[in-house]
Amino acid sequence: MTKYREIKGTLIQNVSADPPASFEGQVWYNTTTNQLRVRSVGLIAAWATANPLNTSRYGGGGTGTKTSALAFGGWIGSSGTITESWNGTNWTEVNDLNLGRHGGIGGAGADNTSALAFGGFNSPPPTRVTVTETWNGTNWTEVNDLGTARSNLGGNGTQTSALAYGGDDGINSVSNTESWNGTNWTEVNDLNIIARSLGSTGADNTSALAFSGVGPPPIRITSTESWNGTNWTEVADLNTGRHSLEGAGTQTSTLAFGGNPAATNGAFTESWNGTSWTEVNDLNTGRLDLDGAGANNTSALAFIGNPGGTATEEWGESPGTGNFNITSS
Repeated sequence: MTKYREIKGTLIQNVSADPPASFEGQVWYNTTTNQLRVRSVGLIAAWATANPLNTSRYGGGGTGTKTSALAFGGWIGSSGTITESWNGTNWTEVNDLNLGRHGGIGGAGADNTSALAFGGFNSPPPTRVTVTETWNGTNWTEVNDLGTARSNLGGNGTQTSALAYGGDDGINSVSNTESWNGTNWTEVNDLNIIARSLGSTGADNTSALAFSGVGPPPIRITSTESWNGTNWTEVADLNTGRHSLEGAGTQTSTLAFGGNPAATNGAFTESWNGTSWTEVNDLNTGRLDLDGAGANNTSALAFIGNPGGTATEEWGESPGTGNFNITSS
């Protein structure tokens, strides 16, 4: 059997960290991670800048996928009604929400033809709302209200099976969870951690993930909770606590991005594999109060936010040079 030293004229180097200036084709063994690695061309997951929205805003609602999404409401100097539809290339203005709102609107939906908008903040006058609207691809229609008026809440699911949780009732952060069956909202078991401005993902009202946000006292939390249709269970924490972030994906495959980790608008992105969070490549534009859409942790869309109120970015894999693990088959 041919040996690496016979080909390259040197042994594989053992190092405690990846070389800071490695060259393509270089191979080394990382003694800290116990991984054999190579500098090579492969698929790199990263954010790429896409075509912007037509109207600058932040703190709205969003839902859908990387190629078929809906952005609605948001702060435009007042509580906005503007709705825009994404076809994978461009945003197009469509019919408005019936009620203008901002402040973290709850959203659920499969694509740009089917969505649910709930809760939020209407100003002036400053009022947290229970109003729920459903989108049929052409118009918004008011349906039955949430049980608890709130803004900055988490939401996920579809137009007929959704979940609303956490948020701010105007006095305190709340842990209330409500389940939507296509007709009515029903109160179910609360989050373990009281939080607002949290991240949220999930397929329907039986499967969800809630993460980070602001808890009492007003600190950025790293807590992550998983919903099984009956109860919330605390699971592994995010690496960076922050509020006003966004998420895309499912209970077992999620991307968390943006938010405010301290005094700056964060570009942090973390990937959830169903067990733990891993830091991955940052957004190009750090921001909070943004929205997102996406099927899983390999396919996502980030849009609007403060700053960069029309900015749109796509998350996916593309060829690039990086450090990769060598595995045997």
